[in-house]
Amino acid sequence: METANRIVLPAMDMNVSEGGEIEQTEIDHYVARAKGGAGLIITGACAIAFPYGAASMKEPGLSDDKYIPGLKALADAIHAVGSKLCIQSTHHGKVARIDTANDRPVLAPNPQDYSYSMKAMADCTPEELAKMGAATAGKQTTFKTMSKEDIDWLVETWADAAERVAKSGADAIEIHVAHGYILGVFLNQRDNQRTDEYGGSLENRARLACEVISAVKARVGDSLAVIVRVSGEEYGQEGALSLAESTEASQLFEKAGADAIHVTGWGRNPFDNFTDGPLPNKVGAYVESAGHIKKHVSVPVIAVGRMLPDVAEKAIKDGKTDFAAMGRQLLADPELPNKLAAGKPETVRPCINCYLCVGESFFDDTPFCAVNPSLGNEKVLPLRPTSASKHVVVIGAGPAGLESARVLTERGHRVTVVDKADRLGGTMWFSTMTTPDNERLLRWFKQEIKRLRISVKLGTRATGALMRELKADHVIVATGAVRPKPDFPGGDLPNVQTGDTLRAMMLGTATAQEAGFVLSTLGKTGRLSGLTKSPEFVRQFTKYWLPMGKDVVVIGGSLVGLELAEFLVERGRRVTLLHEKQQLGLPLAMPRRWTAVKDSEAHGVKIHRNVKVDRITEKTVEWTEGGESFSAPASMVVYADGTTSAAPFAAELEAAGIAHDVVGDAGAVNYIHGAIHSSFKVASEL
Repeated sequence: METANRIVLPAMDMNVSEGGEIEQTEIDHYVARAKGGAGLIITGACAIAFPYGAASMKEPGLSDDKYIPGLKALADAIHAVGSKLCIQSTHHGKVARIDTANDRPVLAPNPQDYSYSMKAMADCTPEELAKMGAATAGKQTTFKTMSKEDIDWLVETWADAAERVAKSGADAIEIHVAHGYILGVFLNQRDNQRTDEYGGSLENRARLACEVISAVKARVGDSLAVIVRVSGEEYGQEGALSLAESTEASQLFEKAGADAIHVTGWGRNPFDNFTDGPLPNKVGAYVESAGHIKKHVSVPVIAVGRMLPDVAEKAIKDGKTDFAAMGRQLLADPELPNKLAAGKPETVRPCINCYLCVGESFFDDTPFCAVNPSLGNEKVLPLRPTSASKHVVVIGAGPAGLESARVLTERGHRVTVVDKADRLGGTMWFSTMTTPDNERLLRWFKQEIKRLRISVKLGTRATGALMRELKADHVIVATGAVRPKPDFPGGDLPNVQTGDTLRAMMLGTATAQEAGFVLSTLGKTGRLSGLTKSPEFVRQFTKYWLPMGKDVVVIGGSLVGLELAEFLVERGRRVTLLHEKQQLGLPLAMPRRWTAVKDSEAHGVKIHRNVKVDRITEKTVEWTEGGESFSAPASMVVYADGTTSAAPFAAELEAAGIAHDVVGDAGAVNYIHGAIHSSFKVASEL
């Protein structure tokens, strides 16, 4: 099988195929990535015995000929735009939620003799817990130890499924031997405690996967390329699959008939180390594993795991992989391959690694992307040109304002962006301090503003007079949220900072009274020299010198407070985090939230939940927790709570009779994803 390039879309479940039937929405999703230039499209998980062994009633089925027309429609559509199609085949085994929901024991090599830490559930809302429980109808998993008859049935069923894939006209089939699915749990010694020919040695544990590969190859011959997906390593539990074992297994898979090995990774407890795998937060997470396996097999190797374009290019050049699988990157920008081929990597809209897409899978729901509003709704593109061009003034150069300006200009409107700050980015610029992935999005917005030649007026305060001077036909208010100082005793002391005053300090616009003489002087010096315009410089510089005392209390443990606490403790501060509620890290997507809480605790942040802050003094913060009184030293207090939406300028526009819309946090506080989605909706319809 020959592909147009070495870029692969790996499996990411869309959860839109009702009753196992592939729907047009799913076809549109894959076609957008194929049309965008990806050489090989791999579907999300497709159940070989649907609905048995399925994780969702919305995943495609391979268990009956009635599913072939949908598969064929997908294959034809992919081929029509010049790409190749691979169907991922699986039996979910112990994580087959549909079996559990329907009172069927899940298939396993043997009953599971361990339980996972559920500590992370303390940071899930009741609504989230209910949605997760609904996927299994709130029932507990029971296990069925697979007999030889069960094993023979599984092998034959897989071969039947492969034959249907071949009949559909697809180009390849991927056999899933990872991520806790049936073949993957047979492969590792922690799950597989069998003493027959399918347990014990690595060769025995790999036997079932090899039998499936051989049966599939015998059934379809060379009509399909056979790709085998395996974890290079598993993480988080003793007895997990090691790289040495996965390398030996890959050699056995090649002998059984595998035409390629797709190297992934798996964090065994999804509630503890999901960000180790299967969706890692580390860039190029599995390159080294892929490189090791590649040395020991002669078939092509695919590497996945945040394979950003420059990382993938180097890995291929260094001989560590043959193909780069880019999942979340292609969700964020389906045109990524075409843009790279055109020599314009700077125009690729980046994934910001926020986990909102995969977070929906925990709820058996369709993923959405923080930076790409068209994910799962491809019909909104291409953008509809405006029927009457207007001069639109966008107030605010944060993500909401920049997305509004971009979409409006693409549609044919003339746009002027106005912001009182001296740089683009708004609060997103400040967020790059704690979340470096946001900086790539900021760079992309900057180049889009430049590419589209959008007029920008920085250091300019929006007024009604300015709107009249600019002859605005329409105004987009994207001024962001308001972050007031706390209203409890001591909230107005000079050692108390808010997100707004910290941002002003970093931008060099804070007064000495707001930020203290040393801090404001540093900010102004940096602003004048241009140093603080580089988020990377500020991140690195503050590791060596941060002009604040050693004891910091952060009040508010939602998204901003949690990440800021970790940022400060990594810079040598003794940080106490006080949160009035139970759940930390809202509205971070669950996998990222769980990791953020775990990492904060590991780095030494002292976390207190369900507290009532009583007062702030010049040297301490006092609070009540569980009926007892406590205090912590505080040379600085950061109030990271109380963020509210507000658009006071909208009232002035209303009074003046100027047409306007309010977008982003100015209308409703939903951070970057809310800013971009709300702006896209307004700008694509104006």
